[in-house]
Amino acid sequence: MRYPAWKYLLILVVLVVSTLYALPSLYPDEPAVQISGAKAGTLIDQSVIQKAEQILKSENIASHDSSFTQNAALLRLDTSEAQLKAKEALRQGLGDNYVVALNLAPTTPEWLQKIGAKPMKLGLDLRGGVHFLLEVDMDKAIAQRIETSAADLRRDFRDKKIKFNSLSLNNNTITIQFANSEDRAAAMDQLRRDGNKFNQQALASESGATLKLTYNDATQQEIQSYALDQNLTTLRNRINELGVAEAVVQSQGSNRIVVELPGVQDTAEAKRVLGRTANLEFRLVSDLNDQYIDPMSGKAKGALPPGTEAFAFESLDSGRDLILNRNRILTGERVQNASSGFSQDSGGAEVNITLDTAGGKLMADATRGAVGKRMAVLFIENKQKISYVADPTTGAQTEVRTPYTESVVINAATIQAVLGSQFRITGLDSPQEASELALMLRAGALAAPMYFVEERVIGPSLGQANIDKGVLSTQIGFLLVAIWMVVFFRVFGLIANFALVFNLAMILTVMSWIGSSLTLPGIAGIVITIGMAVDANVLICERIREEIKWGASPKQAIVAGYDRAYNTIFDSNLTTFLVAFILFAIGTGPIKGFAVTLMIGIVCSMFTAITVTRAIVQIIYGKRKNLKKLSI
Repeated sequence: MRYPAWKYLLILVVLVVSTLYALPSLYPDEPAVQISGAKAGTLIDQSVIQKAEQILKSENIASHDSSFTQNAALLRLDTSEAQLKAKEALRQGLGDNYVVALNLAPTTPEWLQKIGAKPMKLGLDLRGGVHFLLEVDMDKAIAQRIETSAADLRRDFRDKKIKFNSLSLNNNTITIQFANSEDRAAAMDQLRRDGNKFNQQALASESGATLKLTYNDATQQEIQSYALDQNLTTLRNRINELGVAEAVVQSQGSNRIVVELPGVQDTAEAKRVLGRTANLEFRLVSDLNDQYIDPMSGKAKGALPPGTEAFAFESLDSGRDLILNRNRILTGERVQNASSGFSQDSGGAEVNITLDTAGGKLMADATRGAVGKRMAVLFIENKQKISYVADPTTGAQTEVRTPYTESVVINAATIQAVLGSQFRITGLDSPQEASELALMLRAGALAAPMYFVEERVIGPSLGQANIDKGVLSTQIGFLLVAIWMVVFFRVFGLIANFALVFNLAMILTVMSWIGSSLTLPGIAGIVITIGMAVDANVLICERIREEIKWGASPKQAIVAGYDRAYNTIFDSNLTTFLVAFILFAIGTGPIKGFAVTLMIGIVCSMFTAITVTRAIVQIIYGKRKNLKKLSI
């Protein structure tokens, strides 16, 4: 009996690493609140923590072990009730410049964190997580769509040679003035041929004929359905970009979306990115800036000419405006890909943008006659201002949410040549802001603004009693298997039991490394893994017994037992692994959780059942010269 020294070394390394990286799973998380900036580049320093602690102290809420993590402040609390009270108090006290979100703080010892050891994530059914309820602003969705329709009508009528005097939009109603009723009738016929999505109201006026258009009920329902579906898709893309594992994103009713984030996540960043209804518009800078911008104050002066608008220029000194043409070249919906990086010229943050084919054509057509002029990137964001009004009789604070739109110019550069499908945006405040902007552009634009109407910590969805039963069943199964192995195979059974414990540590380590969340179906996969690992040792032990019955010496029986059982064990585990892989490839949700743990368990059990047990047997029996009998 000989066993290579490198295998002992390999087993020792794997044993030490598995033990160290499985330890964090024994330390439970504790409730916390996380404070981060409303913008990605906002700096969070010690003064923010001190202010937050003063706010909590004034509300008699105890906190401990305040710390910084990824440009965010984390304040740990004793209970979930204190966590919810702290979130409301901090949100009121800190104002709109900061995002206050619920989180779970790890209690893993610092020496384990320094080596990168993290606890294994648990799914919503085992530990719960953070629940967001967002409401889609359907009125805004209709307003945005009818604004696009107004621009399309103006262009289509001109293409079809249909004469009209003016076209205006007010309160979701398009009003078109015609010189006579014949032109109006031609327009109405054209609208019917294009799909008849408007309610048409023909009116007589002193200046000629008037036509008022509003969306009919079917069109409004179509827009609302599209807005909900598009926002669902965009949210899923954004969550995937954030790397949040096992998240739940689903609709609730006709205008609400539920988002559930399990485990320890950067919920403040998720809240900021998920709810951020941001879009880009590319416009030409007006030639009238020198004429209508006050050189002293930097603000627009007087009434601006038709077809222009003034916006704050974020990249310049605070308070300065820039006048842009009202007509848009294109919007962020045409962005096919976006990535953040650093400018080779200035070293500042930038976003590299790739447009789709139609967007590239629009950009080329717009810039062909504008070489030498400046093009601005307008960042448009729909937000909510949260204020609190005290009830005059009870004194209770009532939350009031007021939607508003914030539009700022983030970049204005001279067009050096005709632009195509690829270009870059520079002048961003920080790499974090560039990364976040690229993320939102990659994930897709929201069809309508969304606002948070509820945020809370949710408990395990299966109920604590069911979870306890699942864990208890695993413990009982492990104990019965261990007893059975000792009774039937004695010393070899003890060796197999040690390998089972080693196997579980390896599974926990691998799952924490890859960031997979453990769910209740995943526990079922671990239970099956225990059975399969024991099955491999049973095959080896029975094979050794057969070799002894056929007259082989104890050492010869050990060598032959392991060698001849290997092919059977490998084939059975390989077929099970392939089935688990198929389940993972085509399954969703709980099926994937079961398949992941089963695949990891199969690989780990092959190592422990064959390599680890063989090494232990070698240590016990390999050096004994006059070995007469095996305890098997």
